[in-house]
Amino acid sequence: MLQSLRIRNLALLEAVELEFEQGFIGVTGETGAGKSILLGALSLLSGSRADKTIIRHGADFCEVEGTLHFTRPTASDALLDTLDLPPCEDGVLLIRRRIHASKPQRISVNGAQTTLANLQRIGEHWIDFHGPSEPRRLLKAEAQIELLDLFGKLTETAARYRDTFQHWKSLLAEIERLTSTTRLDTDQIDFLRGQIARIDSLDLDPEAIETLERDFTRLSRARELAELTAALAAGLTGEAGLLDACAPLVRTARELASVDPSTAQLVARLESLAVEIEDLGQEFESLNGSLEFDEEAAADLQTRMATLQELRRKYGTDPAAILEAREELAKRIAEQADLDGILARLHQEAAAAEKAAREQASALRVARDKAGKALARKAQKLLSQLGFARAALEVALTLEPHLRPHGDARPEFQFAPNVGQPPQPLARIASSGELARVMLALKTVLAEVDDVPVLVFDEVDANVGGEIGRVVGSLMARIAARHQVFCVTHLPQVAAQASQHFLVEKTQDGRRTSVSIRSIHEDTGTRIDELARMLGDRKAASALAHARELLGAD
Repeated sequence: MLQSLRIRNLALLEAVELEFEQGFIGVTGETGAGKSILLGALSLLSGSRADKTIIRHGADFCEVEGTLHFTRPTASDALLDTLDLPPCEDGVLLIRRRIHASKPQRISVNGAQTTLANLQRIGEHWIDFHGPSEPRRLLKAEAQIELLDLFGKLTETAARYRDTFQHWKSLLAEIERLTSTTRLDTDQIDFLRGQIARIDSLDLDPEAIETLERDFTRLSRARELAELTAALAAGLTGEAGLLDACAPLVRTARELASVDPSTAQLVARLESLAVEIEDLGQEFESLNGSLEFDEEAAADLQTRMATLQELRRKYGTDPAAILEAREELAKRIAEQADLDGILARLHQEAAAAEKAAREQASALRVARDKAGKALARKAQKLLSQLGFARAALEVALTLEPHLRPHGDARPEFQFAPNVGQPPQPLARIASSGELARVMLALKTVLAEVDDVPVLVFDEVDANVGGEIGRVVGSLMARIAARHQVFCVTHLPQVAAQASQHFLVEKTQDGRRTSVSIRSIHEDTGTRIDELARMLGDRKAASALAHARELLGAD
């Protein structure tokens, strides 16, 4: 759910910080007061595009910041991980978006900078809008399929079909690859075998490669290394070297210890130094000797290094890439040995996979048809309460010419508001008020299975009367049992049922116009006054009495 919202310099609003709870949140205000600013802020957080005209006049930027909390953030963290963004801490997702008048906008998620496209991906995960000119998730075909499967408890069935479908497609792709593969003649096969033999001639273990590279370096620079090690050995243990210089010093130190025993420790250190010089000299002499390569060993080393360099140029510097190339070469040879047999086997497997996919798709279509009818019946009952006494709602299944990842038929939610009219896809419903009420009915039915936590309804009560408004409010409250619901409403019958009530007001002082948003659900008097205004006259005793009745206040 959305825990908090901070807005700065958006349209006519200078600054506001709002706190929200789970449940049904009503937003009211006079016509033209600026209720769309709150919706605009939510839209910005969800990734909608915006130009610089939304910045308040006289300001350099506008900024919107939202804090969301997920009780089970696993899915959110998985999405953030795919977008290379930090995970939620304690289930909290922090989104900030700033639009500058003269600079590119800045978007951050959990403190990390990100793109508008990523913000849109995240927005689809946590909020769904229903209103004029807003992105409506339920109008998208993929969302309709997903929700229908959730409603009908078909998610696992659909997943099994997708696995079978993908397996079938992979077999067809392999058949296509082998069919288009040019048959190799004897010389080409011999060449591939030669490449495999060259790879097999090397030990591609990382330690072995390191040893080969080290020995080759020694071989290629043997003269230089021999000169250096010989000079070091001579300087340490050769004639007039350090060891010869140390000998008289050791004798003198021993004489000193015989006179003053307290210097024995210093003498021991000097003696150890002489021993270490001798050992170092012998080590350098031994290293110098190891640099002598016989002709056969040198030739073998050069051949192996040349082979390694050739393989690296062809297949990549990583030994794993070379070994993977070897497997591909061996596979090509094996395929050539029995290409016709392999193709026959793949065709047989593909036919079996296609048969299984078609059977699963058919069963899935039947199950979706049953679920769609049940969903339509439940939603249609609600639509009759929302003023569509003769409306028709159905989930139509259109057969596809070919198998698709979703099956062999495409589900589509369709609606006809009046008798005698053919049902139309939801996206073609002309009236935003009609569409909002259809969405409300569907959302009420799907509330138990739809995981999007925040729902926003705008103009859901357009062109409806007070009696239907009470139904709208009760349905909102019903959905809010599992979702956080924002509703911009003009009906007091709807607003009175909200667990939280926010009032949007516009003020003008002759020099400037500004908008403010404040919570009034804890101020019974102010809330009654606002409901009375919505009923027609905040000063009329009858309106005030009706407002108290709607609110259940004494």
